[in-house]
Amino acid sequence: MAYEIPVTQARAELADLINRVVYGGERVVVTRHGKPLVALVSAADLERLESAPGAGEERAIGSVSDLGDAPSAPREHRRFGIAAEHRPHGG
Repeated sequence: MAYEIPVTQARAELADLINRVVYGGERVVVTRHGKPLVALVSAADLERLESAPGAGEERAIGSVSDLGDAPSAPREHRRFGIAAEHRPHGG
């Protein structure tokens, strides 16, 4: 069974939640208004889920390098309070 936590509390306790997942073997479900948003699972759990028969066509991103370049929408930096952005060499 997974531990449920509201998103506002999860934001404040992220490091502790990561430790619970990695070292305690727990699964954490982050909720908003009582409805599940996301689940935190260990990398080993994710690998098992993805390799299970009938796991479907979709797969989680394996690494940040799999993301590629994705430009931000106009005004999103100000909306989310992002103070810096990654720019490739020469860009």
